[in-house]
Amino acid sequence: MFDFSIVTQWVHALLTSFLPEGLAVFVECVAIGVCIMLAYAVIAILMIFMERKVCAAFQCRLGPMRVGPQGTVQVFADVFKMLIKEIISIRHADRFLYNLAPYIVILASIMAFSCLPVNRGMEVLDFNVGVFFLMAASSIGVVGILLAGWSSNNKYSLIGAMRSGAQMISYELSVGLSILTIVVLTDTMQLSEIVERQADGWFLFKGHIPALIAFVIYLIAGNAEVNRGPFDLPEAESELTAGYHTEYSGMHFGLFYVAEFVNLFIIAAVAATIFLGGWMPLHVPGLDGFNTVMDYIPGFVWFFGKAFFVVWLLMWIKWTFPRLRIDQILTLEWKYLVPIGLCNLLLMVIIVVFKLHF
Repeated sequence: MFDFSIVTQWVHALLTSFLPEGLAVFVECVAIGVCIMLAYAVIAILMIFMERKVCAAFQCRLGPMRVGPQGTVQVFADVFKMLIKEIISIRHADRFLYNLAPYIVILASIMAFSCLPVNRGMEVLDFNVGVFFLMAASSIGVVGILLAGWSSNNKYSLIGAMRSGAQMISYELSVGLSILTIVVLTDTMQLSEIVERQADGWFLFKGHIPALIAFVIYLIAGNAEVNRGPFDLPEAESELTAGYHTEYSGMHFGLFYVAEFVNLFIIAAVAATIFLGGWMPLHVPGLDGFNTVMDYIPGFVWFFGKAFFVVWLLMWIKWTFPRLRIDQILTLEWKYLVPIGLCNLLLMVIIVVFKLHF
């Protein structure tokens, strides 16, 4: 499998050949930042289009069809419309916090997005505590949501923000316990190292029953973490209009909208990285010819294929199950998922200590 570190080392050598070391590193950081922003925007466009088409398929509709071939230009038209819409100022809002909130949400999303190991040698932020940094960065978003609801001076926005804060903070525990189960199995928090440990088999298949249970808990908790149905009580249209971003318009609303879709991709990409092998191809023991063919597929194709497969699963869940009440959401977390996650973590510790895994 191709290692992209060869390309990055060549670029660094090229820049340092005619630039001072410090300036070359600065240029590299700017270039990487631009690439991350472009990738973030492209993923957001793909996710919005996929949401519309998958939703339409589940409801026996066609989705966007008129703007461009098969409606492919519809999302670009919506982006252009969002960019030119007026940003309306709320008279009695806390102006500073009201304007700051969407940028906190988008910043947290971009920081988490930067941690995703797309391919060998293409890890932007690859710390030895990568899992810890990923969870810390992604948890900042709830601060922006709470600020948005409170600073809007709207009771519906405030209720939506309080629901979202309670839900996201609660379900972060189950997400953390699921990831910690795999950390116990691999004995590392470095995301690239977790992927490398799955070269001979994905953890979903070789991690025994605790890995399977952790995967299911992660899908449920991850769906709730990004306020997706059936856990979309913070944005319950029938009760709260649009929830915590009711009073936002123009590109401020667009930042919330984009962050929600990319956060869904981040949840799916982390699941693909930790449970489904990340950029590692599918290998079947004993089928050497099949394994050789799988190795020819680039790692980033495997990564995005797995991530979008998990996205499709989460969208399937959203358009299948009805919305839950807020008390049912919190009961599911505190009475069921957290105890099951703790017991599952203990079971994984026993398996690792007594070397019962494959």
